[in-house]
Amino acid sequence: MTSTYPRRAVIREVGLRDGLQSLQAILPTAHKKTWIAAAHAAGQREIEVGSFVPARLLPQLADTAELVAFARTLPGLSVSVLVPNLRGAQDAIASGADLMVVPLSASHAHSLANLRKTPDEVVAEVARMRAARDAAGARTLIEGGVGTAFGCTIQGAVDAGEVLRLMQALLDAGADRVSLADTVGYADPAMVGALFERALAIAGERLWCGHFHDTRGLGLANVLAALQCGVTRFDACLAGIGGCPHAPGASGNVASEDLAYMLGSMGIDTGLDIGRLLSLRAEVAGWLQGETLHGTLARAGLPRTFAAAPARAAA
Repeated sequence: MTSTYPRRAVIREVGLRDGLQSLQAILPTAHKKTWIAAAHAAGQREIEVGSFVPARLLPQLADTAELVAFARTLPGLSVSVLVPNLRGAQDAIASGADLMVVPLSASHAHSLANLRKTPDEVVAEVARMRAARDAAGARTLIEGGVGTAFGCTIQGAVDAGEVLRLMQALLDAGADRVSLADTVGYADPAMVGALFERALAIAGERLWCGHFHDTRGLGLANVLAALQCGVTRFDACLAGIGGCPHAPGASGNVASEDLAYMLGSMGIDTGLDIGRLLSLRAEVAGWLQGETLHGTLARAGLPRTFAAAPARAAA
C-alpha cells in the first residue's frame, strides 16, 4: 500500500444511471439535464448519464442518447454510459459518448440473472464491441467493470482468482480499462486491500476505478482501503441512491457528497464544490419524493473546521 495519499482523486457521478435504474420514479429528461448541468457546475468532470438498454426493460433510462448529446456540450466533461451488449455499444458509439462501461459479473449466477450470459460470453461480447469501435474509427473507450467482485447475494462466495482471471480476459479482449465493483456491499477494507493490490499488479494504470456500495455501512472505509492501494477514481451516487435490480438488498451506493467531504477533509483535491453538491442533492430530493435517500453529510452539514482542508492539500 502507498505510504501517502494522492494529492487528487476523481469522483465519477453515476447517480443518473446506477441510481435511477433501481427506482420506481421516472425522472423527466429536463430534470436530468438540470442535474448534469448542476453537477458540472459543482466541478464534476466525469458523469455516467445513462445506459443503452431497451426502454421496455429500464424506462428510466430511455432518454440516454438525448442526455449524451446534452452532456457533450459542457466543456471538459467526460460522458460515460453503460452498455450490456453489442447493440448498446453501437448506440454508444453513434452517440459520441466518451466511455462505455460494460458490466461483467464474476458471479456466474448473477451474470445469468443480470445479462443472461455467462461471464466468458460477456468477454466475447467485449471483443466484438472492440472490433465495432475500431471499425467505426470511434474514440469511445471501453471499460470492463467486474462486478460482484467480493461476493454475491445469489451465488454467495466469489473466488478472487476468478475475479482476476476475468479482469485479465477483459483486457485481452480489447477493453481499454477495467474496474472492480462491490455490487452487493459484501466487501470490508481488508478484502478490498487484498484484491485491489493483486488487481493493480496485473492491470497497473488500466485499473481505472473502484465502485463500492454502502449497504452495510462500509462504503467509505472500502474507498479508503482502495485509496491506500493507489486507486484514485471512484464511482458514487448523489444521495447514495442506487443498487442492482438483480441483487436483492444491494441498495445504497457511496454518496457522492459524503465521499467528496471525506477526501476533501483528508486534503485530497476532488475539484468539487461541496456546497453546490449539497444544494443539488436537495433539489434532486425534491424530485424523488417518497424514495429513500442515504448519506450523512446532508444531515450533519460541513464542520466549521473544513475550510482548513485545502491548506493541507497545498502543503
